[in-house]
Amino acid sequence: MLSVPAGELMALVLAITVGGVVTGIIAGLFGIGGGAVLVPVLFEIFRLVDVPDTVRFQLCVGTSLAIIVPTAWRSYRSHRIVGAAMPEVVRLWTVPVVVGVALGAALAVVAPSALFKIVFGCTAGLTALKMLILGNRFVISPTLPGPWPMRAAAFVIGLLSSLMGVGGGAMATMMLTFYGTPIHAAVATSAGLGVPIAVTGTIGYMLAGLPHMGELPPLSIGYVSLVGFVLMAPISTFTAKFGAVIAHRLSRRTLEVAFGLFLLGTATRILFSI
Repeated sequence: MLSVPAGELMALVLAITVGGVVTGIIAGLFGIGGGAVLVPVLFEIFRLVDVPDTVRFQLCVGTSLAIIVPTAWRSYRSHRIVGAAMPEVVRLWTVPVVVGVALGAALAVVAPSALFKIVFGCTAGLTALKMLILGNRFVISPTLPGPWPMRAAAFVIGLLSSLMGVGGGAMATMMLTFYGTPIHAAVATSAGLGVPIAVTGTIGYMLAGLPHMGELPPLSIGYVSLVGFVLMAPISTFTAKFGAVIAHRLSRRTLEVAFGLFLLGTATRILFSI
C-alpha cells in the first residue's frame, strides 16, 4: 500500500468512502448486505494495489462479508425499531444458514469464479422480474411453510450467499414474498438473516486464505483485508439507518419496483462481466 502514489491513494479512499455510503443505504433500504456493490468496488481497489488474480476474487468476497457484519446488524436493528421484522423466522433460519455458509466458504476456494457470477446473475435477475412484473400478486401460499422446508430454504440461501459474497437479503426477500409476507416485513427480516451469514462467511474465508498469506496484501487475515474492513465498515454501518428510514416512508409497490430495478441492474452487470 505504501508504494502506491499519493494521488492513487486518495482515489482509493474516495472510492471506499463512496462505496461505503452506497452500500449502507442499499442495506437499509432493501434489507441486503450490499455485497453486490462491495465486491466490484473492492475488486478494483485490490487490482490497483497489484493483488494477484489467483487470490483477488476470494479476497473481495471475504472482505465484503466482513464489512457486511456491522452493516447488516445496524440495518436489522433499525427495522426492528419500527416493528417490521419477524424475529421468529430469523431464529428458525440461523442454524441451517450457518451450515450453508460454512459449506460455501469451503467450496469457494476451489470453484471457478464464472460459476458464482452465473448463479448470482440468474438469481438476481429472476428476483427482479418477480418484483417488477408480479410484485406480491404471485403468492404460492398466504402463510409460510413448515419448519423443515424453511430450514432447507435457509441452507440454500446460506450456501449461495457465501459463494457470492452477499448477505442473502435478495434471496430471502423473494422467498418470503412468495409466501405472502408483506415487502416491508420481508426486507426487515432479510436484514437479520445477513448477520449470521456475514459472521460465518467472514470466519470461513479467514481460515480458507491462511495458506495463501504470502500472496495477500499487508494487514490481511486470510481472505479478509483489515484495511478494507476498517475503512468501509464504519461508513456503511452509519448510513444503513438512512436507508431503513427511507424504506418505511415508501409505499409497498414503490419499494418493490425500486428493489426490482436495483437487482436487474446488478444481474446485468454481473452476467456481462463473465
